[in-house]
Amino acid sequence: MTSAEALPPEPHAPQGPPRTPVPPRKGPGPLTRFLTHGNPDEGHSHATHPWTTVLWLTGVDYFSTLGYQPGIAFLACGTLSPIATALLVLVTLFGALPTYRAVAANSYVGQGSIAMLEHLLPGWLGKVMVLVLLGFASTDFVITITLSAADAAAHAAENPLLHAYLGDHRIIITLVLLVGLTCVFLAGFKEAMGLAVAVGVPYILLSVVVIARALYEVTQHPDALQRWLQSDSLRMDPLPLLMASVLAFPKLALGMSGFETGVSVMPLVHRDSPSPGQPPQERIDGTKKLLTVAALMMSVLLVTSSLATTVLIPAAEFLPGGKANGRALAYLAHGLLGHGVGTAYDAATIAILWFAGASAMAGLLNLIPRYLPRFGMAPRWVIYPRPLILVIFAITCVVTLIFQADVDAQAGAYATGVLVLMLSAAVAVALTYYREAGAHGRSPYTHPKFARSLYFGLVAAVFCFTLVDNVLERPDGVIISAIFILTILVFSALSRWWRATELRVEKFTFADDESERFWQEMVGKKVNLIPLEHGERKGQRKKLRAWRENFKVEGPLAFLNVRLLEDRSEFLAPLRITVRRAEDAPTNYLIEVTGAVAIANTIAFISEQLDPISIFLTLTGRNPMTQAFNYMLWGEGETGVLVYQILVQHWISTPEEDVQPQIFLMGE
Repeated sequence: MTSAEALPPEPHAPQGPPRTPVPPRKGPGPLTRFLTHGNPDEGHSHATHPWTTVLWLTGVDYFSTLGYQPGIAFLACGTLSPIATALLVLVTLFGALPTYRAVAANSYVGQGSIAMLEHLLPGWLGKVMVLVLLGFASTDFVITITLSAADAAAHAAENPLLHAYLGDHRIIITLVLLVGLTCVFLAGFKEAMGLAVAVGVPYILLSVVVIARALYEVTQHPDALQRWLQSDSLRMDPLPLLMASVLAFPKLALGMSGFETGVSVMPLVHRDSPSPGQPPQERIDGTKKLLTVAALMMSVLLVTSSLATTVLIPAAEFLPGGKANGRALAYLAHGLLGHGVGTAYDAATIAILWFAGASAMAGLLNLIPRYLPRFGMAPRWVIYPRPLILVIFAITCVVTLIFQADVDAQAGAYATGVLVLMLSAAVAVALTYYREAGAHGRSPYTHPKFARSLYFGLVAAVFCFTLVDNVLERPDGVIISAIFILTILVFSALSRWWRATELRVEKFTFADDESERFWQEMVGKKVNLIPLEHGERKGQRKKLRAWRENFKVEGPLAFLNVRLLEDRSEFLAPLRITVRRAEDAPTNYLIEVTGAVAIANTIAFISEQLDPISIFLTLTGRNPMTQAFNYMLWGEGETGVLVYQILVQHWISTPEEDVQPQIFLMGE
């Protein structure tokens, strides 16, 4: 079998007198060159790094939750905070971590659990599911950027040394931080990766120092620890205590953020060169190590910080207006280590909260170009990272202004996005293992992978409980996510409609050497192209008879039959072309194209590649509205008119001095 990549189509001018030469187009301006600089795939294809380096890019999101998690935990659970946090750690280590290690093994190109569900649900149902999950992912990632920047602004405004200069201008500070983050990504991913290490490592080291000093303080004041142990919440019997912790656990769900971004940045992890069709095992193993190390680090830090802050900080200071509200560890740093170290910790906290949006930005730059352009549901410029970065920046500014840079107001939407993605990941992993257990006609119930499927089903149930409880507690999160989902669905539908008349062919291959040889015989004004609705000889004879009765055109004929894929929801498709001599007339040709997603677009593409003398198209005269829906959803429709529109639009958009084929429209 030989193959030929589809070259850029060569459009043609109308037959007749040559048209006036088109003046050469001006080159792109400085802004266009800046926005489209580099590889068009740069948004999801970067230099790779060791997993120990990429750890900090995803970790700036995950680790930064220490800046507000202890305070949120105390407000939600009171003195039960350390117990509920320990339960959160158990769910993280035995639920979220195994789930996303499995996702890394099954979806290793940065698409995460969304890709797994897409494979399990093909067709338009799968596309809609992907768009809905992209809506939740966008909620998660965008709110990660805005909430973290807002919390960084709060830390800056509350610092004793900075408050006199910054005052309460939190919205302005947040917007300035968003501008800074955007500038980093406009500069490039290399700079973003270096900054992630520069802000992540000092923050973790200072956090360890502050927590260690706080725990030492606890040992020096056993009366404080005793007061905590004797509190009413902890004097309950074990079963009621456990139930109270379970009911409080969903309010701490923000402490599990970072896993979806951990798998979305997988393309940045070093990979080996696997054999064709084999997964990149080095990248998969590196990502699993990244997820495990991050989860273990955060588990220790979350439990110890929750214990230290609950025991040492008066309850009133956690409340809105209190000095520890949203900055419990910073409060301890100033109180136990002095304002010098406290200010250094504030600076580290501000830096990592500001840059926590980096992992979310990286996740969006990996997810969106991998899905929406492939579905035809985004403009072409989405493949370039810089325009997409500017769009994300504009969205984050709008969200910041709507929520007035209020951290608490955004927490519900953040938690909703995180939990929906975790639930979808657990469901996808459970279904994948169940399908593998029942492969090859075996009973799934006796296969070892069935036990894994049950386990991840239980994990999914835990996430489902957490999500439902969170939605009942904070329904605003679902409302915000619904706005993101509706926006994506509307713009995706408009983009698909706008781009429907593109040629929509990814590449083409020939079935055999004979097909390629016959193809070369036809190229360049040597045949008349006659598409057939069906490939039977009866259809060929009918078209040939109509052609001879109504037209007088010289040259051999090339009958074209297009066979569609089962899944017409795809936007681009690779074609397979078979060419044979016609049995009734050896000078004529039979072309069969398989793997198409739309008949009209495929005919137009074949015409552009063959450059025929003329094209004979049939009009059905059926209901135009019905034909329009058939075209958009199933790739069929009024083929004759659509081929004409696609070709004319293509010729107008790519003008050249050549002769275009004649187009004849015939009734059935």
